[in-house]
Amino acid sequence: MSKISPDKLMISSDFYSVQGEGKTTGVPSYFIRLGLCNLTCGMSRAFTNDLMKEKALEDGEIFKGDLELEGKATWTCDSTSQWLWRGEDKEFQYLIDQWKEQGIYDDIVNGVIHLIWTGGEPTIKGHQVAIVNFFKYWKENEFVSDVYNEIETNGTIVIEDDLFNRLTQINCSPKLANSGMTEKQRIKPEAIKRIMEHNNYQFKFVISTEDDVLELFRDFVTPFNIPLKNVVCMPGLDDQANFHERTQFCLEMAKKYKFTGMTRLHISAWDKTLNV
Repeated sequence: MSKISPDKLMISSDFYSVQGEGKTTGVPSYFIRLGLCNLTCGMSRAFTNDLMKEKALEDGEIFKGDLELEGKATWTCDSTSQWLWRGEDKEFQYLIDQWKEQGIYDDIVNGVIHLIWTGGEPTIKGHQVAIVNFFKYWKENEFVSDVYNEIETNGTIVIEDDLFNRLTQINCSPKLANSGMTEKQRIKPEAIKRIMEHNNYQFKFVISTEDDVLELFRDFVTPFNIPLKNVVCMPGLDDQANFHERTQFCLEMAKKYKFTGMTRLHISAWDKTLNV
């Protein structure tokens, strides 16, 4: 895994768009996608190592990993081309300059536009240190100390105090067995319990079948006693033609199992457009 500098942000892409998932769906947001991930959903580690060496994926390319092709997973991470090798070290001032040039700086400072730290996996230890140092730099140079920060995590790495206390919202998307990841890889009790210590968190699940719902209750909701008001489910959606049918399925599951069911906006992280 590439070394992460504590004095720079390893950014694979950053852009202004709209949150497309969870309880802040529709909120204007600035996405900061950081490189690297500790999971390889739909792919074996050997497969991703080969992808990294070849660097043959087009930016935003959707493909099937070896685990999906072998029937050991039902999907492959759709942002692999972003986080696997494209992370580029950026000076802290880079983001501040971007926001000012785009005319959105004041709205970010005032919390009208949310910051969303995503990936890859933004809670990788090196990223945690770099994000915290970015906020220290911002406060020292611009006197800004309180903005609306969301972080999107797979819930497998404990979020340390320095970052934890700066987060306004934690969006955890635990992986189910259909990711092809082993139970040991994708379920980390200490990380899940840590997230539940925050005063504003949600666990987001993408469901395609009722078996997915039964699994998320068995592996997460019941053993960790996650309140249903903090559980959000969205439909698995590979084709916009199935949008209404899949949304209806998700809402029917919400009625039956009492979690929050939502539709799903599709935001492309590489062309920076919103496709509904």
